[in-house]
Amino acid sequence: MSRKPELKGRAARLARLFPAGPRQAARTPFVLLVVLLLGGGLIGLLVLNSALSEGSFRMGDLQRDTKNLTDEEQALQRDIDSYSAPDALRRRAGELGMVPGGDPAFLEPDGTVKGVPSAAAGQSAQGAADVVRPPEAMTPSRTVAPPPASPSAAPPGTPAQSAPPAPTTALPTTPGR
Repeated sequence: MSRKPELKGRAARLARLFPAGPRQAARTPFVLLVVLLLGGGLIGLLVLNSALSEGSFRMGDLQRDTKNLTDEEQALQRDIDSYSAPDALRRRAGELGMVPGGDPAFLEPDGTVKGVPSAAAGQSAQGAADVVRPPEAMTPSRTVAPPPASPSAAPPGTPAQSAPPAPTTALPTTPGR
């Protein structure tokens, strides 16, 4: 029977800090805690990796859309630049029957005219006929008799009258619009 020797002084005070008797810490809760922490960390990394890859795919799609829209914008800007070039404007104005204007005259606030007005270059009697008119001015002003109420209302022996076809007028169109 071995008996522990009795400790005195400093050794006795230190011995009281440790538990008395042979106790062994339970390993099961510690192992379970470590396994749960490692499993939770792995699942967290998996979720984070999935979110990053999804964001990467979305960013690639958005970059591709941005590139396509930038290309379309540049193509439209080229079209605008070609339509607004001075030569294109002059040609289009000529197609519409416009002529270069003469010297302008300005009306001052007091009612006096500053400058000498001049007629537009190239304006002639033949040029006035080529001027594009608004649709209201192009329709002939004629009075059309109202059609009969129905073909059966016509007296017997009279052929049924039909209204003449409406006149059609071609308006100039702008190319590419």
